[in-house]
Amino acid sequence: MRFEGKAALVTGGGGGIGSAIALRLAEEGAAVGVLDRRGEAAADVAVRVEAAGGRALALAAEITDPDSVAAALTQMTDAIGAPDVLVNNAAWAVKGDLESTALADWQAELQIDLDGQFVCAKAVLPGMVACGAGAIVNIGSVNGLVALGNPAYSAAKAGLLSFTRSLAVEYGPKGVRTNMVSPGTVETDIETWRIRREKNPQIFDQLARWYPVGRVGQPEDIAAAVAFVAADEAGFVNGANLVVDGGLTAGLPVMIEELILE
Repeated sequence: MRFEGKAALVTGGGGGIGSAIALRLAEEGAAVGVLDRRGEAAADVAVRVEAAGGRALALAAEITDPDSVAAALTQMTDAIGAPDVLVNNAAWAVKGDLESTALADWQAELQIDLDGQFVCAKAVLPGMVACGAGAIVNIGSVNGLVALGNPAYSAAKAGLLSFTRSLAVEYGPKGVRTNMVSPGTVETDIETWRIRREKNPQIFDQLARWYPVGRVGQPEDIAAAVAFVAADEAGFVNGANLVVDGGLTAGLPVMIEELILE
């Protein structure tokens, strides 16, 4: 019960990773604001949280709109309390390569994947500073560390790492810690993966060979990492990037297999 008596705001909470994070934090005692641009998806997750014995509030908001976020924050504060924890999880990736990425695509992805994180952080920081405590967890990606396609999404995630460090340095002295969790491939039912699975139903099995642990990630893997860095026990962890990728960025097992001829 590391979050008993606390409130957490999870953006993109209606999706696979977001819902797992909301459920994990609620399981450990947090009252959770499940924020998603899709109100019905947020409501479904809130119902799941409460069915499991937790406390949750569905919030419909557009993270790139400061007024929309402010209204959701007011609603959450009045109902379950101001957020002690913000998980900036909402993201969007559409274009797989640079050739197919128009300027409008580039701007739209950066707006959701980077501007939205800025808007949400700016919204919660005054309250956290006033309390002298708080934790922000930005959900990054291995795409922000190495080239794996999706150039706009990858650029946004690389920028988010820098933003994480800026927040950590500026607000750490004020009691607010900021860290990043960067997943590798995670098996979810978001649109990008649905499209890929339609083209190749075995894609997750094929991708597993690139991961030293022998599998791709599950949403619960990311939720566990978020719960750690957001908890008080990680009080000396600030400005860190916890890569949760099964060893993908540690080395190239497929290449090693091809190099070692036995």
